[in-house]
Amino acid sequence: MERDTQRKVLVAVVLLHLIVSIAHGSAHARAGVDLSGPSLAFVLLVVFAGPLIGLAWMWKNPIAGARVVGITMAASLVFGLVNHFIIPGGDRVDHVVAHSRVLFGWTAAMLVITEAAGTVLGLEYGWPGRIRPPRELRRVS
Repeated sequence: MERDTQRKVLVAVVLLHLIVSIAHGSAHARAGVDLSGPSLAFVLLVVFAGPLIGLAWMWKNPIAGARVVGITMAASLVFGLVNHFIIPGGDRVDHVVAHSRVLFGWTAAMLVITEAAGTVLGLEYGWPGRIRPPRELRRVS
C-alpha cells in the first residue's frame, strides 16, 4: 500500500473508531455502567484523544504520528478486551442489563475491530522493505 493510501485508510479507521467510541459511551450511559476515575481518565486520554493526537501529529511527522495512533489503539484494544470480554463485572458484555446488551455488545465488538486495525496500520505505517515478490515473479496485467 502506498503511503498516501495508508494515511487515508488510517484516517478512516481513526474516525470510525471515534464514532464507535461515542456510540459505546452512549451504550454505557444507557446501561448505567459507570467507569471509575482511573478508567474514565484512560478512556478520555488514550481511547478518545490518543488516536486524534496521533493523526494531528502526522501533519508534522507522519511516522511518529502513526506510531502514536498504533500505540494508543493497542492500549485501547487491551483495555477493551479485558474489561468487556474477560473480567467479570458490570462492564462485561454478558453482564450488561438486557435492554442495553445488544448495543453495548455490538459497539464493544466494533471497538475491537477498529482498534486492531488501527494498531496494525499505525505500527506498520511507512515501513520500508515490505515483503514483495521480485518484479519478474509479479503478474503483469
